[in-house]
Amino acid sequence: MESQQCKAVMFDFDLTLADSSEGIVECTNYAFRMMGVSGIERSMIYSVIGLPLQRMFQTLTGNESSERAEEFARRFVERADEVMVSSTKIYREVPALFEQLQRRGMNVAIVSNKFRYRIESILNTAGLRPLVDVIVGGEDVHRHKPHPDAIVLALSHLHVPAASAMYVGDHPVDADAARAAGVSFIGVLSGTMSGKDWSARGERCVKEHIGDVAQLIRQSERG
Repeated sequence: MESQQCKAVMFDFDLTLADSSEGIVECTNYAFRMMGVSGIERSMIYSVIGLPLQRMFQTLTGNESSERAEEFARRFVERADEVMVSSTKIYREVPALFEQLQRRGMNVAIVSNKFRYRIESILNTAGLRPLVDVIVGGEDVHRHKPHPDAIVLALSHLHVPAASAMYVGDHPVDADAARAAGVSFIGVLSGTMSGKDWSARGERCVKEHIGDVAQLIRQSERG
């Protein structure tokens, strides 16, 4: 998207816009307790935040059973309905960033494997829902990141071509999905990826925090 005007900025949610790690760890441990699974460390759970729930289960356990993965997803959601909204904290730079992007005439979207209704509840609690134009969640597509389907759907809702959009995320699957959709990407450092990690993948990233995204977009538009 070099030297083109950015018309829309799309964001992943977990560990990109908000720290939801406490709730995700709680819900994962709850699901595993109900399923009789033990020995899963917190650091392992943290490393798979942002993946679809079924894939989280398979990655953490090495168990490829679709039935067990679906059970894990059901148990996770059961607990998430109770704790996820209250335990999720929006990063402090996000409100000002959203306002700045909108003042510059850009659409703001959230594209996540997380359920849309959950994202909407968190944004409503934080008073940020009016600043987001489009939300595409895990229930809106059949194929999740790293497939590009959710990003493509968001672009269609926004009526913006891929070449005029940016996607921001914390996980390699976010970068892979953006690339597959033909959208430029910016990595953040609030997940497990460091600046060095992003550079090794050939991706641009923020210097410190999510608030740096606006400056990176300006640099892209200048070419």
